[in-house]
Amino acid sequence: MRRPRRTRERVSEIAGNDERERTRAEHAGGIVIFGRIDHIGVAVEGLDAAIELYEKSFGMELGLRETVEEQGVEAALMNVGDGHVELMAATGPDTPVGKFIAKRGAGMHHVAYATDDIDSALEHLAASGIELIDAKARVGIGGSRVAFLQPRSTGRVLTEIVEPPEGGH
Repeated sequence: MRRPRRTRERVSEIAGNDERERTRAEHAGGIVIFGRIDHIGVAVEGLDAAIELYEKSFGMELGLRETVEEQGVEAALMNVGDGHVELMAATGPDTPVGKFIAKRGAGMHHVAYATDDIDSALEHLAASGIELIDAKARVGIGGSRVAFLQPRSTGRVLTEIVEPPEGGH
């Protein structure tokens, strides 16, 4: 897909009447890349204990729990406001989260931003010089489409972009 021309009409189409969104779209060349923070990813050693902590101590509700074989995690989305905390337990020591925990211990893993069009977002980010871990989206929790960005291109923060499934997750 070609990058749309930057025009006042395009920015208006993207941002509507929201002045803050209009300004963001103008700064990104007429494209809103990220709509909101979708979730914060937290690597945990035990998923059941982590869910209990977030439910009982923080009052969060379990929204979804499933194993994402392709990513080697058993994950739970804990609902908070309009977003989530994604708790992730490795399904084995050689998975990305398993290696992360072995090297750094449990804790903050990534930040994920929602986008309406992950394919266009990836194309735009690559053209902007951001190094992609995933050049193409893959399946994430709840049927979402996800891709990760290389931390050395994003201020040392592992960044995920998420196109939620129809109806959200």
